[in-house]
Amino acid sequence: MPKNQQTQLVQELHREYVILRLASAFSMAGPSTAPDGRQSPITASFESALTSSTSENALDDPCYYTNNPKSLVSTSKIHSFNTGTGSTLYRSLAPLLESTAHELILVTCFWARSKSLNIFNDVLLRLSEKAVHRGTEKIKVRLCFSSLSILQKLFHSPSVTGQTYKSSVWVKKLGLLDPSKLCGLDIQIKSVFLLPFSVMHPKFMIIDGEKVVLPSCNISWEEWFEGYITMSGPIVDQFQQFYSHFWKRKVPLDASGISIPQPANKYPGTTDFGHAHTSTNFPYSSKPGAVLDVGAADIPTVFLPSPHRRNPRFAPFTPTDRVLAPPTPLNTFILTILEKAEKSIRIQTPNLTSPPVLSAILKALARGVDVKIVTSEKLMVLEQIVTAGTTTSKSVIKLIKRYKAISRPNPSRPATDEEAALSSVTPGHLEISYFEPAQGPKPRGKEEGEPQQSHLKMTIIDEEVLVLGSGNLDRASWFTSQELGVAFFDRKLAVSVQGGVDLSMIGRTRVTFDSRNSV
Repeated sequence: MPKNQQTQLVQELHREYVILRLASAFSMAGPSTAPDGRQSPITASFESALTSSTSENALDDPCYYTNNPKSLVSTSKIHSFNTGTGSTLYRSLAPLLESTAHELILVTCFWARSKSLNIFNDVLLRLSEKAVHRGTEKIKVRLCFSSLSILQKLFHSPSVTGQTYKSSVWVKKLGLLDPSKLCGLDIQIKSVFLLPFSVMHPKFMIIDGEKVVLPSCNISWEEWFEGYITMSGPIVDQFQQFYSHFWKRKVPLDASGISIPQPANKYPGTTDFGHAHTSTNFPYSSKPGAVLDVGAADIPTVFLPSPHRRNPRFAPFTPTDRVLAPPTPLNTFILTILEKAEKSIRIQTPNLTSPPVLSAILKALARGVDVKIVTSEKLMVLEQIVTAGTTTSKSVIKLIKRYKAISRPNPSRPATDEEAALSSVTPGHLEISYFEPAQGPKPRGKEEGEPQQSHLKMTIIDEEVLVLGSGNLDRASWFTSQELGVAFFDRKLAVSVQGGVDLSMIGRTRVTFDSRNSV
């Protein structure tokens, strides 16, 4: 058998194995399991929805997975999950990034002079020194971003191939070190932004093609609450493929010791460094009953790209439940898990303005599913108004109002009314909180390590399915921005991540609505 056919056969067998793992590991199977008994309702519904949208998604960039949604199914080994401010997380990531031997790929959305950039510059300097010392080939560094400034956006190349940056502008325009200090590195830098709203929003790092970091933070001055997860295994190939199709392409590019405070162990499995900086490690242990043995097995994982769109599909007079978002893998998967949730939904998102998400949350509540949301009351308000025509606070008020309507059925309401159709069972509990910094907000430069806003993007369904990545549950992420998410099917991982975030949220949230007390 030819080598390429052997490789294809191995990949197909691996996907079949993962599908079997998904069916056995995920407890929602129930009566909705596919007839062949091999797929969970989530993966079956997800793949079916993507297949039905093949013609529309075929125009996306990238779209390599369009004709084979199963190709997005993979596995991963999880190494750690960390929370904290962006600069804190970059500081904790420095040792891993400095371990790069051959190639470091960094994709982010926003690039700005900041503590994070200073830390990254130090990483580049050490990598360069390592390459020079060993006297072999240079270490490749590929930097990709979308947003630098308002002027950069206005005058950016209109092509999806983007624009590159010569070494002569690295210092002045990008805040990087002088190229003469980085002679051990082969650096290429590229940005992509498409007017009016198509920002490339994913954030990820690939180290030597062997390990991936999936953070929520940019290289930015914003001291916000963030998180990242590190992983290895077959999922790395998914990131490599996405990077190669969108960022690398075949367009030639112009080439030319940080100490961490010792922590105090607050509870088993997770370490609390203070200022919402927590770290949960997943050691490779096969010991039965281990507290954290997530790393012992390959976790069923789904790679979830969401290509950019230029058409925002504004429909101001369309009912929320009839607003249709582009059927990207990420959008489709989120709607699928919200629909399949049976017990609980946990959401943490910077903003909440996407009509399909709000409608799906209301329907889940009407089925008796408990929903807990942590979001921001006043984050990027102007951007929300421009891209969504509303704000998170207004969307929250509307969601609460609609929830109260289904909680107190009105016999006189017409049968065609959406809330009436959803009120056949006792609604689940709804709790919505706004993030607030401990000891109150601080001006820029005075944060002293305390996060000022929440920028983490996390969805957990029934404490079984965890989704992390760049996608907010707002209109911009769902209709125009390029996004990237990853779904993990593992209860221990989901519970551990939720526990780490809960620890960080102590003293940093204000409940604005709790149905147990407010209905």
